[in-house]
Amino acid sequence: MSSVLIKNAFVVNEGKVEKKDLLILGEMIADISDHIHDFPADSLIIDAEGKYLLPGIIDDQVHFREPGLTHKADIASESKAAVAGGITSFIEMPNTIPQAVTQEILEDKFITASKKSYANYSFMIGGTNDNLEELLKTDPKRVAGIKLFLGSSTGNMLVDDEEILEKIFSSTPMLIAVHCEDEDTIKRNLAEYKKNYGDDIPVKYHPVIRSAEACWLSSSKAVSLAKKTGARLHVFHLSTAREMELFTNKIPLEEKQITAEVCVHHLWFDDNDYDKKGTFIKWNPAVKSAKDKEGLWEALLDDRIDIIATDHAPHTLEEKQRVYTKAPSGGPLVQHALPAMLEKVKEGKITLEKTVEKMCHNPARIYKIEKRGFIKKGYFADLVLVDINKPWEVSKENVLYKCGWSPFEGTTFSSNISHTFINGTLIYNQGVFDEITKGKRLIFNR
Repeated sequence: MSSVLIKNAFVVNEGKVEKKDLLILGEMIADISDHIHDFPADSLIIDAEGKYLLPGIIDDQVHFREPGLTHKADIASESKAAVAGGITSFIEMPNTIPQAVTQEILEDKFITASKKSYANYSFMIGGTNDNLEELLKTDPKRVAGIKLFLGSSTGNMLVDDEEILEKIFSSTPMLIAVHCEDEDTIKRNLAEYKKNYGDDIPVKYHPVIRSAEACWLSSSKAVSLAKKTGARLHVFHLSTAREMELFTNKIPLEEKQITAEVCVHHLWFDDNDYDKKGTFIKWNPAVKSAKDKEGLWEALLDDRIDIIATDHAPHTLEEKQRVYTKAPSGGPLVQHALPAMLEKVKEGKITLEKTVEKMCHNPARIYKIEKRGFIKKGYFADLVLVDINKPWEVSKENVLYKCGWSPFEGTTFSSNISHTFINGTLIYNQGVFDEITKGKRLIFNR
């Protein structure tokens, strides 16, 4: 059995930062204490003096583009970038080609990941207007949840039949994760701007076309339906201050039937950045106003928002450089999400403990992921060692995404991820990867 002793680390876990030693035996955390003296003689010893040891990040929303869109990204390339960014587990979305809307296609993705993924993994099955029977076959212990596009869908994944939507909400015990933007509102807005600009609409109008009103109409409807049916609802990538009134911090997280997520890009960028970044920060939902960004921060810090994620969604440079209507929405983020949030820690915007809560503990709690998301004896050794005083600049030369670019290019981050452990194995060591060991399928205590 392999063993690793991490000495003198500042361990960040459950609201505390404490200097500790930590022993890994095999896949699991075997001991955490002030000083560990009893350990195998052949242990790898890492002196983490001055560094912070975090639970591995759990990213509950990524698009790794496999199968069918592997010119943009694939499970191997993006999970490798994720591991370099301290993400040890991910949940991937169903809008690939073919779309993961049947049990057979879903299991094919799990098989691919078992052979290729550097990180631990799960996938969501996608809902459509006509696959309720497939959704009800989903094993809640082995699949993260059901993803519904209530706007901005690909293929036939827009669920716009209200009767079917209510049936899905009423019929499944699974967590239902939703993308909320009102499609009719967006279509009307887009038609108006195309009249004036054709396809070459200035990207600064993206948050006007995919407006705050479009978000509100859809998210408020989803929340209302969840309350009516008792469904377990999780709302992805919220982007407006107004939507924050839909969520509560009055009850413990474990009692919430409706939970909320914000993405790193909605916390970092606002509409003042479009002139400089252009379509490289074109996401759905759109990056909106500075006031919206502050509303998101406020809700994150007071616990109306429960999770920080990435919505990692890479496209090629050629695709992103097209005119507005032809440039796809989305961008790569998994390698830089934790460094970006650690920068906000350095600025005093959020504490390190709260960051760990939102990126590690809460995803594990909300999805009921077995033995992950915390630094505890008997849990899987998914761990990230961070040097908070080692600045580096994001450049094309150090970007690991298959698409080869990042919206953070030119940004200097203060914190550097030195080591990432997954299931006790040192997968990433100061720029060097274990190319052989693969992650595990996540299991859910449901």
